[in-house]
Amino acid sequence: MTRYVALLRGVNVGTTRLAMADLRRIVTDLGHEDVKTYLQSGNVAFDSTVRDAEKLAAGIERALADELALKVPVLVRSGRELAAVAGGNPYADREDDPTRLLVAFLATPPKTSTVDALTVPGGENVSFTVTGREVFLHFVDGGYGRSKFTNAYLEKKLGVVSTSRNWKSVRALAEMTAA
Repeated sequence: MTRYVALLRGVNVGTTRLAMADLRRIVTDLGHEDVKTYLQSGNVAFDSTVRDAEKLAAGIERALADELALKVPVLVRSGRELAAVAGGNPYADREDDPTRLLVAFLATPPKTSTVDALTVPGGENVSFTVTGREVFLHFVDGGYGRSKFTNAYLEKKLGVVSTSRNWKSVRALAEMTAA
């Protein structure tokens, strides 16, 4: 068995409502074990014998659509991948406030040309580092809530589906998926 986390984009922050009990049931019904959610924002950790993260994500997406009529992008990371993210934040030693550190998880690695063209909008004081399928973000002068450097902005500029989590959530999910 491998421990994974599924990250659902846009759940319980806008019009897309999903009870975490329903999410746990759906993931359990797909045959996964030790299913646990974190917060109300679409984070679910589970064990699975399936070794293909894309297949896991597609199965959860399909079940959400079939059972609850929800079209929600799902990104899956293994516990090992999440541990690497939690241990690889280039800004963690510069910031004590976890609300100023975020990670945008990307469905696929972006094209080099889109990464090279990525800039911070409107002169905001935001540092970012794109590493594989993650974008590490440091909001130097404030939080994510007032910034234009949002998940939607990243999706548009990088051309890939993404979902963002604050540093506190990233660390908690890494703990939930630790071997």
